[in-house]
Amino acid sequence: MDKIHYGLLGTSVLLLAGVITTWFLLGNQLKEAEGRISELENVLATTTENLTMITGEREALAGELHVERERNEGFESQIENIADTVGVLDKLSKTDKELLQKYSKVYFLNEHYIPDSLSTIDKEWLYNEDLEKQIHKKVEPFLEDMLEEALEDDVQIWIVSAYRSWGEQANLKSAYTVHYGSGANTFSADQGYSEHQLGTAVDFTTVGLGGGLDGFGGTEAFEWLVENAHKYGFVLSYDENNQYYIYEPWHWRFVGEDLARDLHRDDAHFYDWDQRKIDEYLISIFD
Repeated sequence: MDKIHYGLLGTSVLLLAGVITTWFLLGNQLKEAEGRISELENVLATTTENLTMITGEREALAGELHVERERNEGFESQIENIADTVGVLDKLSKTDKELLQKYSKVYFLNEHYIPDSLSTIDKEWLYNEDLEKQIHKKVEPFLEDMLEEALEDDVQIWIVSAYRSWGEQANLKSAYTVHYGSGANTFSADQGYSEHQLGTAVDFTTVGLGGGLDGFGGTEAFEWLVENAHKYGFVLSYDENNQYYIYEPWHWRFVGEDLARDLHRDDAHFYDWDQRKIDEYLISIFD
């Protein structure tokens, strides 16, 4: 029994020693783990602090970037405005300022004035094909579009008069004066006061008038022009209530689509509006 007892005791001692050794080893490992955790916690704290700092810097940089972008957008807007202004000024400098002036005993056009460019009107649109007529080159496409549209609506409109030089107007006025005396002043402008010298005014006739002007106000052609001419930039210069000449339903002047549209909308006539208001449309007269 004693041998067995001692044997068991020895075994127990050995087991205990093993347990103690294992516990000791585990304790060391635990301390090492705790130390590593502590180190990691320190690293995490440092990283978190750095991340917070970086985030703050990023937000600050983002704010600065936003401010800089707004500043750049402001500069771009200013540059665009300057470019637009320069473009407008350049366009105005190349646009004949006479084109929207009031004539008809109001504004004088000197004897040397000739439109920038003149184009011969296609014979299709002339009542008398043997008499060549000219129109301002930039007005021609608007005029042709209008007459083509009228023809598509079964309305025939011919041109009997268009551009007239200073000399032609002087000769015409002299001839009228010989026949009508001072009465010619009621329907014919002196040289320098005629819209025809601009190359943007035309006189129309239609079927049933034999190429004449009298009676045009009672025709289908006139009614068509009243309803549609503004779409092509043309307006009636001398309405029934104008203070310059007799009523001339055959005489139409190109002033640009924008101005013609607004006059039509307001049921107004060219000579009703102040010149300064009219001048604002010069920039878009051929747009």
